[in-house]
Amino acid sequence: MSDRITIAPSILSADFAHLADAIELVERGGADLVHVDVMDGHFVPNLTIGPPVVAALKNIATVPLDVHLMIDNVDSTVDWYLDAGADLVTVHAEATYHLHRVVQRIRSAEASPSVCVNPATPVSVLRDILADVDMVLLMSVNPGFGAQTFIPHVVDKVHDLVALCASLGIEVPTIQIDGGINAQTVVACVEAGARCFVAGNAVFGAPDPIAAIAEIRSAAQAALG
Repeated sequence: MSDRITIAPSILSADFAHLADAIELVERGGADLVHVDVMDGHFVPNLTIGPPVVAALKNIATVPLDVHLMIDNVDSTVDWYLDAGADLVTVHAEATYHLHRVVQRIRSAEASPSVCVNPATPVSVLRDILADVDMVLLMSVNPGFGAQTFIPHVVDKVHDLVALCASLGIEVPTIQIDGGINAQTVVACVEAGARCFVAGNAVFGAPDPIAAIAEIRSAAQAALG
């Protein structure tokens, strides 16, 4: 398991009228990824952005785009986001009938495949796909909106995921946590085995987003022991 901490500010909490400025700001703050939440109003009760905006962001960002597809037609539309320039693509296990096929399609497009589960979905459903993905995203809030409260049970799921990988004799993929992440909640997640953290409101809702990124990273690094 890698000890590298990765911070992925979520532009869901940024000012959509000034996304270029927001991305430039968090990149100056050391963001490793830019997290892009795509919501369709069906799989989750919110509607955000689509492929044209992802393509525009690709022309702005100098760090990889971490595109999280919270959509219910991912089987037929994943190519839209790959063509738009997504570097990492996360799909929900709950939202596709053909998870292995979608993961292989992402890999064949030379993007990095990731799979996500919602708070109430056990990590055991990922048993047969873990060896094929680079990252697993564990939602620590119910997806759809920013500025929600961290669900502590996700820490148990991190432990479960690490144990499942050990039982299968495979390397643990990067474990990403999304929802309610800040300098306090990140600590237990790191101690359990997570290494990549999506932070939206904790970054863009802070008076100084650059300082907020540094604070989260510092707390995470300290938790590595």
